[in-house]
Amino acid sequence: MPPFDRVVELHGTTVLRVCRALLDPTDADDAWSETFLAALVAWPDLPTDVNVEAWLVTVARRKALDVIRGRSRRPEPVEQVPEPSPASPFDELLARDDSLLRAVRSLPEGQRDAVVLHHLAGLSHLEVAELTGRSHAACRRAAADGTAALRRVLGDTDETLSAPPRPTRPTTTTTTRPGAPRRTTPREGARR
Repeated sequence: MPPFDRVVELHGTTVLRVCRALLDPTDADDAWSETFLAALVAWPDLPTDVNVEAWLVTVARRKALDVIRGRSRRPEPVEQVPEPSPASPFDELLARDDSLLRAVRSLPEGQRDAVVLHHLAGLSHLEVAELTGRSHAACRRAAADGTAALRRVLGDTDETLSAPPRPTRPTTTTTTRPGAPRRTTPREGARR
């Protein structure tokens, strides 16, 4: 196993992306810290064959869910506005994608998890299925539905969200008998 500080260097950005996709920036930073504190405690007993990145993403997701659940139990001050901290390069990137983050956070939990873990954390659908306890097919479907919902919400103006064009079938031109009209378009109701 690599030293723990090397693990933080390698996977810190991925864990922060997962936390920021699920939480606001302040809570995400707290969840990131809690993730690595919990990981540090568990590090000596961790099996050597474990996928460290997937394990850290699981811990981060659970810490983020703890924050979301805890949010409903604590009062929110309404008269005080928190001061923003100095922006890091990653914060500037997120500020540009604020509408995308709001859209991701508005997704149902299953779709949000699938989109965040697959597209932001870079895990395969099989790894997402293992982490979330859902089937592989359910994770693929949730990721597809989540991506489609994001396209609808964001207006599909970003080229990265655009689906590739579907190939179309060429229309056939056949003649059944001499002098009969040629069919240039498919019949109504015919399968395409």
